[in-house]
Amino acid sequence: MTAPDVETVVVGAGVVGLAAARALALAGHDVLVVERHAAIGQETSSRSSEVIHAGLYYPPGSLRATLCVEGRRLLYDFADAAGVPVVRCGKLLVAATAEEGPRLDALAVNARACGVSDLVALSAAEARRLEPELACAAAVLSPSTGVIDSHALMVALEGHLRAEGGSVVLNHAVEEIGIGRDGAFELTIATGTQAPSRLSARNVVLAAGLGATRLGERAPRRAAYRVPEVYPARGHYYALASPAPFRHLVYPMPETGWLGIHLTLDVSGRAKFGPDLEWQASLNTQHYEPSYVFDEKDGARRTAFEEAIRRYWPGLPGNALEPAYVGVRPKLYKPGEAAPDFAIHGHAQHGIERLVALYGIESPGLTSSLAIGAHVAAML
Repeated sequence: MTAPDVETVVVGAGVVGLAAARALALAGHDVLVVERHAAIGQETSSRSSEVIHAGLYYPPGSLRATLCVEGRRLLYDFADAAGVPVVRCGKLLVAATAEEGPRLDALAVNARACGVSDLVALSAAEARRLEPELACAAAVLSPSTGVIDSHALMVALEGHLRAEGGSVVLNHAVEEIGIGRDGAFELTIATGTQAPSRLSARNVVLAAGLGATRLGERAPRRAAYRVPEVYPARGHYYALASPAPFRHLVYPMPETGWLGIHLTLDVSGRAKFGPDLEWQASLNTQHYEPSYVFDEKDGARRTAFEEAIRRYWPGLPGNALEPAYVGVRPKLYKPGEAAPDFAIHGHAQHGIERLVALYGIESPGLTSSLAIGAHVAAML
């Protein structure tokens, strides 16, 4: 192979792309991150709940479970060492009614099978001693759940990458990926109004989030391989206009493929609620561009949020919610389907050496980011 322009290209400067780039740089790779936006983390990574998940919900042995549990440990250690704001506030997973009690018990059993060993079962009275405003029939306390400043995290990851000799190029969109005669990858990169440029690389990591399917279809693969389809789903967040009377996060029982309208706190203690789940009318990600416009829908959305929140916080004041922001998650399933595992595909799946493609890295992607990065680095 003729010496390529760069050893390893990572496509996408979200939290997962930056974590993979950092891990590869620490492993000795010469790394270039190529990002189509004007700043890092402009899509899913900057529009999440910023929660560090313990690892309660996922099938034991799955990538979601193993990478979440390991990623949580790595993330707390990294945040402490790098000075990234983080609060280990804990979470209360609540059964609003006695009928939900068996589901709560089953989640606790599942979490222990995933390696989460610090859960504490609480009666309704015990839960109210922790959170007097809370209404529930029973709860489980997850002490290792927390929140992190996601922007500060990404800035720190980029700083570590640059300290190891890596770099990030913004406003450059990878459009095509081929393989040249010498075996190196050839990337076609759009740079606004200028003519597309070419870049060669020995290794490529696709961490393109919402654009993963589009780019995967334009990358080399064996004929029988089917690129996973990423389905975009919008989620709205409301913020609490007044100081929150809660010190812990509060999560209701999850629905199919969705964790429900939960109460989270940011690192400053401000409360927010969400996200809801709004599938996009068009699931064709080949031409999909996310919309982050907050849609009130004549007050119907606010009403739905208030009804969901009052199941565990009956004292929510009227008109206390104010629109905060909208996120769009890259899901690997359609409405009504259960959430599948993360798709981290290498040679065994698509048949191409030195190419790693990540699809459907939504929650707990932020928590898992450092573990995903280590996993990708090991694959290369």
